[in-house]
Amino acid sequence: MRDILQKPQGGSEAEEDTIDIGALIGTLWRGKWLIAIVTGIAMTLAIYYAYFVAIPMYRSTAVVILQTKQDSIVDLQSVAGGLSGDSTEVNTQVEVLRSRGLAEKVVERLNLIEDPEFNGSLREPSLIGSVIGMIKSIIRPSSSDAIAQDEVLKKNRIRDNVTANLLSKIAVSNIRQSLVFNIAVETQSPVKSAKIADTLSEIYILNQIEVKFAATEQATEWLSNRVSELQVQLETAEKKVSDFTAQTQLVSVDGLQALERQIKDLRDRITNAEITKAGLEKALDELNAAKTPDEKLAVANDATLNRIASGGMSSAANLNTFDLRFQTIINRVQTDITRAGQQLTALRLSETELGSQLENQGQDLIALQQLTRESEATRLLYEYFLTRLKETSAQEGIQKADSRVLSHAVVPASPSAPKKSQIVALAMILGAMIGSGLVLLREFRMSTFRTAGDLEAYTGYTVLGQIPLIPTRKRQDTLQYLSDKPTSAAAEAIRNLRTSLMLSNLDKKPQVIVSTSSIPGEGKTTVSLALAKFLSGLGKSVLLIEGDIRRRTLNEYFPSLPKVGIASVLNREIDFADAIHRPKGFEADVLAGEKTSVNAADIFSSDTFKTFIAEMRKQYDFIIIDTPPVLVVPDARIIAQNADAILFSVKWDSTSKALLDESMRMFHNSNQRITGFVLGQIDEKGMKRYGYGAKGGAYAAYGQGYYET
Repeated sequence: MRDILQKPQGGSEAEEDTIDIGALIGTLWRGKWLIAIVTGIAMTLAIYYAYFVAIPMYRSTAVVILQTKQDSIVDLQSVAGGLSGDSTEVNTQVEVLRSRGLAEKVVERLNLIEDPEFNGSLREPSLIGSVIGMIKSIIRPSSSDAIAQDEVLKKNRIRDNVTANLLSKIAVSNIRQSLVFNIAVETQSPVKSAKIADTLSEIYILNQIEVKFAATEQATEWLSNRVSELQVQLETAEKKVSDFTAQTQLVSVDGLQALERQIKDLRDRITNAEITKAGLEKALDELNAAKTPDEKLAVANDATLNRIASGGMSSAANLNTFDLRFQTIINRVQTDITRAGQQLTALRLSETELGSQLENQGQDLIALQQLTRESEATRLLYEYFLTRLKETSAQEGIQKADSRVLSHAVVPASPSAPKKSQIVALAMILGAMIGSGLVLLREFRMSTFRTAGDLEAYTGYTVLGQIPLIPTRKRQDTLQYLSDKPTSAAAEAIRNLRTSLMLSNLDKKPQVIVSTSSIPGEGKTTVSLALAKFLSGLGKSVLLIEGDIRRRTLNEYFPSLPKVGIASVLNREIDFADAIHRPKGFEADVLAGEKTSVNAADIFSSDTFKTFIAEMRKQYDFIIIDTPPVLVVPDARIIAQNADAILFSVKWDSTSKALLDESMRMFHNSNQRITGFVLGQIDEKGMKRYGYGAKGGAYAAYGQGYYET
């Protein structure tokens, strides 16, 4: 699946993965047989169900049209008028047709409780149902009351179940942009389907009339009660007006306006009286303030006083007369002031009385108007509801349904279900989807490597060789197979590995080669032996060193190997010439491992081993070291410090990505670079099973068999 999900070229790591359509199609094509098998199974099951298991169902449809708003004979829209025909009304009528109440009436009219298709209790019970019924009969209470109650509950439950089953077989739909409804019923009988559809449409129309009739009766009863109440209220309100009029002085708006004018005149007169009084008081003050005769003449402005003054003021008699006349003037002014005050008081009193009278009559007028309005309002309500009562009473018995049957249901001639071709087609599509899902799931779950391209894309290293599974049962027969069949796919794969290794570094051809893997059993030893054999076949001197001295795996290939080996040579307990062994039919020298008390890592880390490798470089053209697995012991990384190339064996469809990641991490931490990978033990049958082994493919010529390292 890593081929399907790829990052864009040149994009950052943060960019989202893209889907490689070509890789996706390739993955599905490799799993075509699995997809075909799953699709075939799904289609087989679908055919069996559609043609042998499924019960034929027949659909019949009745058509009902909703009539738009009608003109009532007496214009009582709330009771007898038609529907408006808007979307809300249409949706409401659809739900009415689907309602449980109408379905229960259909069940009762057609006696569907006695129909096994709707009443499951009439069918033959299954084995499990029989056992459950027997258990219930044993634990059921035996009292007569309990039995009777149980029977009632059972009947109600059966009726509810039959109604629910009927609703599940009814489909109501509205034709877009119209007031037409399709009532479709699907049952096992064509006649029954048509009969149920027609019955439901009839009950629906009859229900509309019944609802309107009930609404009319209810409205008539309510209006009668309301008119009686309003009549009592009207009589009470009129009596209040009459009593109030009798108890109070009759007043009117004109009378109040006359009082307001009188009050205005009084206020004007009060203002004038106040001005007059103020003028008199001022004149009195000026008279009292005058001291000399001239001042008194000027202030008094009296002709008599002027005449007296013209007679001369020298005599005492004239002066006395002058003073008496002046005093008379003062007394007259004081008298005028007193009279003006009395007049002002009388005017203010009249104003107060008129104001009080105006206020009282205004309140009485307001109260009378309020009572009159209440009486008129009650009269209007009474007359309105009395009119509606007469209209409603006249409407009884002339209700009309809001819908009518446009076309009755027709008995179908052929079943509507199951749609056999559609079922098979859907099963084929579903099977293909499930099969594709299984293929993709298998790819997603794959954590191993099946092709060199997968391995190179994941690691970033070159795959130098791809070695098929060598068909031998014993390890010691591996080299014999390569000798007997030099043109076999395995032999050609080893030659390709040899060539790729020699060309991996043109400046300096690798002389010391390390062969390793992640864990045991991945074919590294077979790669070491085969590579040594085919390098020696070029006439080169080759030394094969067993670096895995703990397991001594080479003994399984060469039983005649001496017991002494590399440890004794490095400890100078034996000469190198005496330790090497050249097995029969093998053109390379073999330096075996041996058991020793010294830790293997210490041996390969010593300067003695480095010196030994340097000496062997002078004696041999190629030195191949079969090391232990990387994840088991550190020997491989230690030995690799003296090597020119590192071959890493990966077992086909076995080595996991986690093991490979950890192995590469260890080499990278040691600043060591893997020269290349070898994808080994490739199974031709497995490749074909995964869709990689078509004729002419990369692995088409690989041999068959089994072998383990």
